[in-house]
Amino acid sequence: MIKISETACDKIKEMLAAEEAPNLFLRVGVKEGGCSGFSYGMGFDDNEQEGDKVMDIHGLKVVVDEESAKYLYGVEIDFQDTGIGGGFSIHNPNAVATCGCGSSFRTKPEEEALAQPCED
Repeated sequence: MIKISETACDKIKEMLAAEEAPNLFLRVGVKEGGCSGFSYGMGFDDNEQEGDKVMDIHGLKVVVDEESAKYLYGVEIDFQDTGIGGGFSIHNPNAVATCGCGSSFRTKPEEEALAQPCED
């Protein structure tokens, strides 16, 4: 479902270790908002919800909520350490439009919905 590079997994594991909370895992999701329609979310959580998809990626526990899963299928997460402008990057093959900074996106169904004329 989601691909996370070994470099990104190593960085996330390093960040998790700094939290000193053994039950934390990475939660990845999307929410409505942002200039293109949906925004990505990544953070640490210790509470699984009903319907969550649980994955083990390079030894990292990754959880995606059921609603977000349909937007994140095939997503690739990477990490670049460039010293000045490094960080996580997300490549989403489902996105047909993204904002300039790459933190929000729109998928084909949303693109088609925007193109439909309003009916009064």
